[in-house]
Amino acid sequence: MSLINTEVQPFKAQAFHNGEFIEVTEQSLKGKWSVVIFMPAAFTFNCPTEIEDAADNYAEFQKIGAEVYIVTTDTQFSHKVWHDTSPAVGKAKFPLVGDPTHQLTRAFDVHIDEEGLALRGTFVINPEGVIKTLEIHSNEIARDVKETLRKLKAAKFTAENPGQVCPAKWNEGAATLTPSLDLVGKI
Repeated sequence: MSLINTEVQPFKAQAFHNGEFIEVTEQSLKGKWSVVIFMPAAFTFNCPTEIEDAADNYAEFQKIGAEVYIVTTDTQFSHKVWHDTSPAVGKAKFPLVGDPTHQLTRAFDVHIDEEGLALRGTFVINPEGVIKTLEIHSNEIARDVKETLRKLKAAKFTAENPGQVCPAKWNEGAATLTPSLDLVGKI
């Protein structure tokens, strides 16, 4: 069964965020758009490149009222050290969430049992806590956060404009479609 249009399950996790340890729960995701990005583990190779990409585009997420959460199967303590020692990870101004119990990786269906790690999963969650997009990669394939931003903007647009759909390669400001019988077979 797909997680699309399902509510995020209750959880409680610890995160390193802006020099402090904080608690993150499913309630933290409510009231604003959220992007939850799973990575296998701290101190790996591709993960810092993705965190840096998210950090470099973080202002764009904030501009549209969204928060980013990076999740690995490590502890919040590992995330503090990773943040303090990696120039790329040190750019992160968003929570680095620890999931050593694998509660989140299992709930979001990105857990690799044999390794105790996460697949590269990306989830866009609406302000009601409902998953609107998901994408899961094998761990050797890093993501491009600009595509995540595009999907977030499309999900936000369609939520604010019921009856409209965003066609392929839609970007903010581009034309959308209003599904109707008149369009069937004409596109």
